[in-house]
Amino acid sequence: MSDLPHSIGTCDRRNSAQSDPVAELFRYRHVLYSLTVRELRIRYKQSWLGIGWAVCVPLSMMLVFTFVFTQAVQLVDGMNINMPYALFAYVGLVPWTFFASGLNGSVNSLVSNRNLVTRVYFPREVLPLSAIGAAFVDFCVAGSVLAGLVAYFHYLTPWSFELHAAVLFLPIVVVVQVVMMTGIGMLLAMANLFYRDVRQVFGVAIQLWMFGTNVVYPLASDGSWAARCVALNPMTPIIGAYRDCLIYGRLPQAGPFAYATIVSVLLLAFGWSCFHRAGYQFAERI
Repeated sequence: MSDLPHSIGTCDRRNSAQSDPVAELFRYRHVLYSLTVRELRIRYKQSWLGIGWAVCVPLSMMLVFTFVFTQAVQLVDGMNINMPYALFAYVGLVPWTFFASGLNGSVNSLVSNRNLVTRVYFPREVLPLSAIGAAFVDFCVAGSVLAGLVAYFHYLTPWSFELHAAVLFLPIVVVVQVVMMTGIGMLLAMANLFYRDVRQVFGVAIQLWMFGTNVVYPLASDGSWAARCVALNPMTPIIGAYRDCLIYGRLPQAGPFAYATIVSVLLLAFGWSCFHRAGYQFAERI
């Protein structure tokens, strides 16, 4: 990272906390790009499949859940999903894998880059953002496989697919998810710097969070307390929005998606504010 600016003192870091974080981040956008590329190179260095692993994770999970729900326990008939279950699962697993991978990278982003944090000045927000950026590349690669799955089920099964204008809303869904991930990622990175067991706790929490989201099963509408809890999860309307735009050919439900958008913006504002204000302490606590 020889193109990074030279180290500055703690006083300068304190002064930087009073500057506009968005403008500062834009000035250091080349650092964000460099760190994202480095993250991808490290992740797939000396790997036979390389970035193909971005497809293997959601695809293998899709196969496992498809076997479980269609063969082992045979629950698909009662799910009322109106599409092949494998496709239903994959459309949920790709954005969820993006979510989990980006946050798992963010939680350790400060600790794993201690040399940069202690010796070189740049906006510390770049570190969790680079982890999310690398996960986004994987998301795009895994998402490209969706076209093949849709074609397979359209031409080789009774199910048929129609492309609707609602797919144009998809970038907004992605932006809302990235906004949420950025806010949570900054909070996790900062918390893990001060309390190193945050990473282990989050590793367990993200697994439980998946089963509290409509990733591999549809959202129940029976009014039970479990259904209400799942509906309060902001990732639930986001995952549902992907299916609505891509497969069902309709816009997401306005109320739930607006709720997810508001929660995402609040998380970003809170996470970025906390992260930026505490930034001058990072070098001392790492």
